[in-house]
Parts: sequence; structure tokens; C-alpha cells
Amino acid sequence: MHPALRNLEVICTISSYTQHESLPALASACRAFERPALNALWRDLPSVEPLIKCLPSDLFTINSLRNTVLQKPVDGKMWDTLCKYTSRVHSITQSDDSITQSDDSMVESLSLLMLSCPSALAASKLFPNLVKLTWNSKGSPDAADFLLLSRGPLVSWDLVSLPPGPEFDALPSPPSQVIEQVMHLQALHFLSLNFKRSSTWDAKSLFLLPGFHDLYHLDLSIDTLKNASNFLSSLQVVRSKKITISFTYVQALSPTPLSQLFAVIQERCDNVELESFAFCGPFMLRTQADVFTPLHACRNLTWLLLDEGCEISMSDKELCKLVRAWPKLQVLKISHYVNMDRTTVPTFHGLISLLQLCPALTLLALVIDTTKRKGIDLKCPGGGSCNENLETLVLGNSPIKSPLNVALILSGLFPRLEKVNLECWDTDLMNALDKKKSAMRSWASVNSFLSGFSVIKDRCIGA
Repeated sequence: MHPALRNLEVICTISSYTQHESLPALASACRAFERPALNALWRDLPSVEPLIKCLPSDLFTINSLRNTVLQKPVDGKMWDTLCKYTSRVHSITQSDDSITQSDDSMVESLSLLMLSCPSALAASKLFPNLVKLTWNSKGSPDAADFLLLSRGPLVSWDLVSLPPGPEFDALPSPPSQVIEQVMHLQALHFLSLNFKRSSTWDAKSLFLLPGFHDLYHLDLSIDTLKNASNFLSSLQVVRSKKITISFTYVQALSPTPLSQLFAVIQERCDNVELESFAFCGPFMLRTQADVFTPLHACRNLTWLLLDEGCEISMSDKELCKLVRAWPKLQVLKISHYVNMDRTTVPTFHGLISLLQLCPALTLLALVIDTTKRKGIDLKCPGGGSCNENLETLVLGNSPIKSPLNVALILSGLFPRLEKVNLECWDTDLMNALDKKKSAMRSWASVNSFLSGFSVIKDRCIGA
């Protein structure tokens, strides 16, 4: 054997790049490759089926009530075989793309095994290295038992809740009970909950759930603001650094439910801990800047991201009032498109004040009126203030008259900015604009000027 193949790091690297279907052959090639190849083979499971298939086929049967039944006790040899593989599992994905009755039976079988686990072997130690679990709550009611028993160092959990139907309604364990089991996972850091087309949170819960005490990211996919408010208000506490709320289809959001949601976030979330809040997905929202007032309690906010479709009416002073509470902001994405006939937008003066209040900004998406530049010195537009951290600038359908003057101001405010990001012009909202082509030509000219300024700066530095 080549000396390099005696190096464990080399063997592990080879195993990690081996095609999945070839790993069993690699594991049986020689003793040196057995453990690394098996580790790679069992590390990430697409379902729990491989675990059941490594046990005798006659271990389980289906009774007349169509329930899975354990036919005989699991002996020590079977436990050793199971533990040999479960100890290698780092992630299990039981997704909704391929969930079947057979998959439900597999989950039920594994749950029965774990419930019959001998006292000398704690069920929670069957998966000592499991850190990520992606689950479909449509499955067997034993899924909750599996979750509770398999908990260990889990840090990531994706819970998918399918649309209500006969099978879903018949489950003895409603989603709230499954979620309550998730709350017992002390090491959980990432949680993704999908309640799309689900009626689970149409009404407020009659009792409070414990909540989450040490999350890094809570990702919630849901249909309405009301559902989101009902879910969050059902929790005693949400201690998470990041909260993302995604909508699954285009909807019109109104200011009142949004304000109520922010009030719930202020009440239930750890205001010191929360650093990032994002709204994602297609939606339409017309509101005022003061709707965000409850979020001012989150003084450590570094991300505030609202996807396309948000139309916020605010003056320069209102923009400053909005961001004054968040001096650590790095990402501010609050508008791509506004109807200029009915919406007040900030000017360059508001933008300059924004840079002074939030000097750490690296991404900014904001519609401003670039035609109003009275009092702006083109040679020193920020009066000495500038931002050298900004990497991405999105100005959406900001009105523009003089591309050269706009480029001069932007290059003075953002010395390292290479171009204005124009990707938002490919959206449906922008396609509906009457003067889209002429506006895009103007912004393309701004980028040409910025590119030319950059070349001149580089030559001056080189000289």
C-alpha cells in the first residue's frame, strides 16, 4: 500500500469525493478504508429507510389496524448493528417531495425500535452526532416520538407542514405538539417551519408554548401576517439572532396587521439578541415609516430586509427617524419600487444623513428622488462624510434627470462603489413602468460614469 494511503486525512478526503453508490465497495476494499468510507456513506441520509433496511426483514409486521408491530425483541447483535450506523449519521432529510406510506411505516418502525431501546442504551444516544433534521409533519404520528427520542446535539431542524387533508386531520399529534417537542432540543440553532396552506395558526393558541431560548435563525414560511402573529404570540419567548418570514404567494399586506406583527415581535422576542429581520417572497405593501416603530427596541439590529413590493412613504426626516435606533445596520433593503405619484421618498439629503447614522452599511436598497439635489456640493457631496464599506446599492425606480450629476454624488458618497445594481429592473413591477427603457438607459449611463471614475482613481493612485 502506498504510504499516503496510511494517512487518515488522505483516506477521509478520498472517501468524501467518492460517489455515494461506490462507498460500500470502498468500505469493503480494506480495513484502512472501512471507517472513513462508512462515515461518508451514512453521514447524510435522504430518509430513515437505510437504517431499517440494515435490520432483519422479518423484524416488523403490519397488523389488521395497519399499524407497524415489532414481532420480536431486538437482541444485542441487532443493537450493535444499528448503533454502528446511527452513530455516523449527521443529518436526516425526510422531505415532502417523496413522502409515501412506506416512508411513514419506516418512521414508525424506527420509533418502535427507539421506544424498545434497553435501559443500558439511552435512545437519545442512538444518534450522538445528529445535527440536522429535515422533517415532514404529514408523516406518522410517531414522528414526534422519534424527534423526542433522537434529540441530542441537534442544531438544525426543518419542519414541513403540508396542507390539511384527511390524513393530516386524522393525526393524533397536531403540529403544535410536534413543535413543542422541537422546543426541547437545547442545542437547536436553526429552525425552519413551513405552514404554507395550513390552517394551524388561523386562530390564536389557547395556551402558551415554551418557545425557543437559543436559536440562531428562525425561518417561518406562512400565508398571512395574522398567521405569523398568532404563531409568535403563542410562544413565551423567542430568543433568536435572525428571524425570516417568507410568504408563499403574492398577497397585499396592510399596515395594521404588519404593525401588530412587529408589536408581537417586540413583546415575545429578545430585543437585545435579535440582529436580523427579513420579509421574503412576493407581496405588496403600502405603509408609513412609523409602522416599524416597535422594532426600534431591537438596538442591535444589523439586517432589515424587505423583499420587492414594499412601498414606504417617508421624507428625509422620517428616514432618519426610522434608522436612528439601529446604528449597527449593515443591510437595509426596504424598497425597490414605489409609485411616485402617491408616495413620498427621501432625497440625497436623507441618504447622506443615513450614511452618518449607519456607517457600517454594506448593502442598501432604497428608492430616492435624485432630481432634488439643492444644496449638494458635487465636489464634496457628503460634506466630508462617506461610506467605504458599501458593496451593493439598489435605487430601484428612483427618478433621474442627470446621470452625470448622480454618478458624481454617488462616487463621492461611496468611493468604493463600482456600479448601481440594476437587477431589480427585471421584475414584473418594473416591467409595468411606462418609461422603463429610458430610465434604464439613464441608470446604465450612471454605471458607465462610475466605471470611468474608478479607472481615473486607479490611475491616480498608480501614479
